[in-house]
Amino acid sequence: MTLNIDKFRYKVTHPFKGDGILSNTPEYLVVVSFDALSTLDFDTINSLPNFHEYIKQCSFCKKVYSVYPSLTYPAHATIVTGRYPKKHGIINNTLLQPKRRVPDWFWYRKYIKGSTLYDKAIDAGLKTAALLWPVTGRSRIHYNMPEIFPNRPWHNQVMVSLLSGSPVYQALLNQKFGSFRKGLQQPELDNFVHQCALYTIKNYTPNLLFIHYVDLDSQRHKHGFHSLEAKSALIRHDTRLGELIKTLKDTGIYDNTALVLLGDHSSLDENKVINLNIILKERGLITLNSKGRITSWRAISKGCDGSAYIYLHKNNDQEALKTVEQILFELKASKSCGIEEVYSGSEAGKLGSDPDCSFMLEASKGFYFSDDLYGELVKEIKPGEIGRIDHCTAATHGYSPFKSDYTTMFFASGKGVKPGVEVNNMNLVDEGPTLAKLMGLQLEDVDGRILEEILEL
Repeated sequence: MTLNIDKFRYKVTHPFKGDGILSNTPEYLVVVSFDALSTLDFDTINSLPNFHEYIKQCSFCKKVYSVYPSLTYPAHATIVTGRYPKKHGIINNTLLQPKRRVPDWFWYRKYIKGSTLYDKAIDAGLKTAALLWPVTGRSRIHYNMPEIFPNRPWHNQVMVSLLSGSPVYQALLNQKFGSFRKGLQQPELDNFVHQCALYTIKNYTPNLLFIHYVDLDSQRHKHGFHSLEAKSALIRHDTRLGELIKTLKDTGIYDNTALVLLGDHSSLDENKVINLNIILKERGLITLNSKGRITSWRAISKGCDGSAYIYLHKNNDQEALKTVEQILFELKASKSCGIEEVYSGSEAGKLGSDPDCSFMLEASKGFYFSDDLYGELVKEIKPGEIGRIDHCTAATHGYSPFKSDYTTMFFASGKGVKPGVEVNNMNLVDEGPTLAKLMGLQLEDVDGRILEEILEL
């Protein structure tokens, strides 16, 4: 059966079109996130044909500081809110669920505190769409294929996606382009998302469209930052960019569109993983049953890859707090354990992270954190283990955004954007209020500033 989505289309009109109030406000905004795009990628993408032509006419910043922890979900929530994780509530990729072998992720809109850019657009009568944009499950986005995957034995990918996004829209996209996808494998997943994006532009022309491509991030995790596979992903992104621009032109909306390209974080190569829960277990702070599952805990490490939170089960457990503090500073004193910094909960809050943690740890370059309960405290990863054993990667992120050579980038072009302005440096929290201003909207209680210097409004 061929699905007909026409009767489900949203009939909305851009509130600024033709009223003369904000003549340079674009009718359409397309926001493209290239996950794990780094400042160090600038010369590479500027040598590629479609990126090069785009960069010649855009305004941009090559040095954008991400959030802490610099993970995909906290970063993407920041992009649409203009707030740090401690304020919007997405303080990690995954939830703190110590008794679950594999925790759930922050998949759903309900976890974000306060308004988002897409909420403001919907309230203003604009048509919205999102493809694999994190933390949008069960949101009000009109045409939504959220980033979510099955995490229960009785779940499957199609079911969890349909129930968390726009079911008829997703069913149609799966019917048309499902053959491009091979589960969660890359680049096939991005190829599928890309075809869905082109189709969405041509057939629904949303006023606000979010697209999240993960190809580059996946290749860097599996093969390393400077790998040939990562370079190939950037080349594929160049092709995708060219096809997006062509589709906007073919649809007749290019001249009335602002096209924004951005990264969420960079990545760093590593080859050693720190398993802090092993020592917490050995000190009696974590108790397991005969099947190796956690039955109780007084203190636990919750990894964010390049950083980690330490939580107490009871905040007033002073004995556990002192034990953990002693463990952490002993480990930090031993350079071989890979702990670069130990922050208190209040210090973590000042850095924009979860102020409810007891401690936050920053890994040294070459190290990252895992929540594993067995094995060595510090395990060196062998090349053959990457991609074959859980939590073994060649490069990762989650580190402090202020580590050297660790910034990402932001580009904006089209209606409402001045060409040729280079911003020396900025923060990820600046993107939300700037995009809102570009669309004639306003986000409240933001931590960032509006990049007035790049706007023609």
